[in-house]
Amino acid sequence: MTPLLDRIAGAPITWGVDGSPGWGHIMAPDRVLQEMHEAGLKATELGPDGYLPTDPAELSPMLDAYDLALVGAFVPLVLYRHDLIEDQLAYADRAARTLAGAGSKILVLGPASHHDGYDTRITLDRDDWDYFIDNIALVDRICADHGLAAAIHTHFGMAVDLEADVYRLLECSEIGMCLDTGHIYLGGADPVEVARTAGERTVHVHLKDVDPVLGDEVMKGTRPFRQAVTDGLFTPLGKGAVDIAGVVQHLESIGFQGWYVLEQDKALATAPAEGEGPLGDALACMDYLRRLAL
Repeated sequence: MTPLLDRIAGAPITWGVDGSPGWGHIMAPDRVLQEMHEAGLKATELGPDGYLPTDPAELSPMLDAYDLALVGAFVPLVLYRHDLIEDQLAYADRAARTLAGAGSKILVLGPASHHDGYDTRITLDRDDWDYFIDNIALVDRICADHGLAAAIHTHFGMAVDLEADVYRLLECSEIGMCLDTGHIYLGGADPVEVARTAGERTVHVHLKDVDPVLGDEVMKGTRPFRQAVTDGLFTPLGKGAVDIAGVVQHLESIGFQGWYVLEQDKALATAPAEGEGPLGDALACMDYLRRLAL
């Protein structure tokens, strides 16, 4: 059994790196990877397409220089649109090839919307949902062909968002789950209950905590998601409204041996001074997890 603290990874979006148009300042990869190492993280996800090298022969040495493994990538795919599906499946295959070549075992599937960003919520009709589920199975098969497990990541403003969507997905599909505590909370569900329902289908975890006031405004639609992120929607672990301890303790109790990824989404206006900015929150999250692991 691998100890909990040896299964903590980071996601570049914790350092403000997101592929959405106009998201904010994008920190240089070398600095992000160095700060992940300084925080005591053991691995990273890829970040948005093209942020880190896509050629494993270039990517693997880059990560080795910071003593980091590769544990996945958030791959947003629009799977309910007939006119987009060919390109989306080609992207899934390309991402899976990169991940497998660099040693990852997981592809995190983001059930993307055709809208830019995350501020426009959508609801799929019955036909769209059925087509979406069929295409999830195709992505799962692509991943399996590359020796990867696919893990779908429910997300505010994407095709699987609200509590009803999450449970509908669990009922209609057999794909693995990336349990994102913050987005499940923002969709109105209890992350601990979702973890219990998903059981061993949870193969990857994104840890987020949520400021209760900003979270409530996002859920009610009185503050856009993107603006709320800028305003501090996602807090260091243990400082918000999500029962992070309950999720981790439950998963550990059922023998979960996958990765917990610090994914405290941020949007940065400018480059933070050396030693400041996202690194401080990452260190606070690690302190929280160290206490939890005692």
